[in-house]
Amino acid sequence: MKEVAVLLNAMREAGVVSDYALFGAAAQMRYTEAVATLDADILVAIPASDRLDVLSPIYTFCNKAGYHPEGEAVRVGSWPVQFMPAFSPLTEAAMKEADTADFDGVPLRVVRADYLAVLALSVGRAKDFARILALIESGSVTPDRIQDLARVYGLHEAWIRYKARFINE
Repeated sequence: MKEVAVLLNAMREAGVVSDYALFGAAAQMRYTEAVATLDADILVAIPASDRLDVLSPIYTFCNKAGYHPEGEAVRVGSWPVQFMPAFSPLTEAAMKEADTADFDGVPLRVVRADYLAVLALSVGRAKDFARILALIESGSVTPDRIQDLARVYGLHEAWIRYKARFINE
């Protein structure tokens, strides 16, 4: 993950992205026991562009740095890395509020546990519901904090259904 962090910081310094944050299962490992994942998902803020393919500058930068596409991802060391532009107020806030972790002396921005839980709630797959429970059980986030964020981002009803199904059984 150190190599991924070095690349992301270089992209930010070069102005290819204005911000980034690790999210998804790779980010969850900061808060819970290790989980199975095949890739590293990165939220990115891309400077204003008139391009239809907003990720093109990222792929160009990666290619020049010796990292090449493999399907939808770019191989960075042992990690396939998928870049996703922040696409909603929730993803933008998750990226903006991310914590900075240290990977062998290299900073890496990682989405906070509370935002990971609400992002998982917004997607709503079985593995996302399991992710929420793991985050709660690890003590990384409280149900009340998830509820507060769910209200802010229009997911209150989804949280009520989740809570009834998985927490208030």
